[in-house]
Amino acid sequence: MGRWQRWTAAAVAALLVAGCGGSSDGGGGKSDGKATGTAPGPASRSSAASSADLPASLTSQHLDWHRCEATGDAKAPGDDWRCATLKVPLDWAEPGGATIGLALIRARASGGDRLGSLLFNFGGPGGSGVDTMPYYAALAAPLRARYDLVSWDPRGVGRSEGIRCRGDREIAAAEDVDATPDTPAEEKAYFEDSTAFGRSCQKAAGRLLAHVSTTDTARDMDLMRQVLGDTRMHYFGISYGTELGGVYAHLFPKRVGRLILDAVVDPTADTVGHAENQARGFQRALGDYLKSTGQDPEQGSRKIADLLKRIDAEPLRTSSGRTLTQTLAVTGIVLPLYSESRWPRLTGALESAEKGDGSQLLALADDYNERDSSGHYGTTSHSQRAISCLDDRQRPTAAETKRRLAEFERISPVFGDFLGWDSAGWCHGWPVPGQFDTPEVGAPGAAPVLVVGNTGDPATPYEGARRMADELGRGVGVELTWKGEGHGAYGRGSDCVDSAVNAYLLKGTVPKDGTVCS
Repeated sequence: MGRWQRWTAAAVAALLVAGCGGSSDGGGGKSDGKATGTAPGPASRSSAASSADLPASLTSQHLDWHRCEATGDAKAPGDDWRCATLKVPLDWAEPGGATIGLALIRARASGGDRLGSLLFNFGGPGGSGVDTMPYYAALAAPLRARYDLVSWDPRGVGRSEGIRCRGDREIAAAEDVDATPDTPAEEKAYFEDSTAFGRSCQKAAGRLLAHVSTTDTARDMDLMRQVLGDTRMHYFGISYGTELGGVYAHLFPKRVGRLILDAVVDPTADTVGHAENQARGFQRALGDYLKSTGQDPEQGSRKIADLLKRIDAEPLRTSSGRTLTQTLAVTGIVLPLYSESRWPRLTGALESAEKGDGSQLLALADDYNERDSSGHYGTTSHSQRAISCLDDRQRPTAAETKRRLAEFERISPVFGDFLGWDSAGWCHGWPVPGQFDTPEVGAPGAAPVLVVGNTGDPATPYEGARRMADELGRGVGVELTWKGEGHGAYGRGSDCVDSAVNAYLLKGTVPKDGTVCS
């Protein structure tokens, strides 16, 4: 696809790579702020709230936990992990109607003083929690001492009625479509490809395409909570998972337990606002990368922008025999910005591209697009698009986009043009109408929710954390900021961040709102 609009599941892989080898920030293992409150502890199993409007076939189902199986894309996890399938309504407006199955994965708490289940969503939308949870567990080891670690493939993702809209050959062919059209013919091809993608998704998914929204998944989570035996929702959301957590808190404020939102999506931004936020975020991260190499950010950005223009006019050769287009080149630049540990790889790729060899940038783009050496592509971007286009009501036109391009390019000479066009092309001609302009996340009366922002985050700029905290409401949203790099904060090497998050989840200690970890 070559598209990388908004918060992407590729962030999960970057977060895992960076998190396993981070170094201490000298925080001494203590939070910068004093505890100002206590998050709720888990209530007893016997007092679990019932959902009178749901049939007993859903609320009383017993999950059949069994050893997880390998798939074509992932190996079977170790003996600690068990998998099960949860039945949920296809249409939450008809809870007694048709159902679909959601794939779950769980590792039981390792300690004796168990608090309950801790659900994880790693972002996307479209990322597989079943595949990711076992790899992330090393970072979450302190949490497993008191929680069952649980994740799942949300509806429309992976093993949960996953949506695949195109075959490998069609995906590869679409990579040749120019994502920043310069001529009427390129513009026509760009929007025709978007419309065709939506039609193929509708053909593949059928009725499901209208029922994969964030609101649907938040309702799934509450049924999951009930079936798992928890009276409160304890949750760790990363990237898009923060929006999902905010929507859950809005729908079920009295059931909020201990919620962590890390790498926060700005809930006040509409379709264009998200694209502008990401243009700022990626440009900021690129500037930090350029400074780390001794380059002036403005001059270095101009040099990369000129390289991309040359590639647009004449794609680069690669060792594989494929060519590196401008769209693939910018995708290759984007991926290393998710994690500071990948910056040296970006340096090598850019140096090679300047010499006329696009092999390294193409390899980075393939990693982002989930393309393996045999030419097989993953489907994360398919699920991502289906979910985000059902969520987003706005459909900017080509004319509106053209009027905004100058502002996008002012924000980012490297990424602005791509994100500007993407705001119009991503959901162009989508066969199902969107549901909202911005998500509702206000949660008056909910327990404190810890919102963690990273000042160097490219995909979810740190300003979104303050906006999420404000939207959750006074006394609910509590902001913690890390002055770091990459997508996300927990497990990236900051003792300050990790200690604050662990204290909140394990002890209920809420840090002071506005605490900053440097």
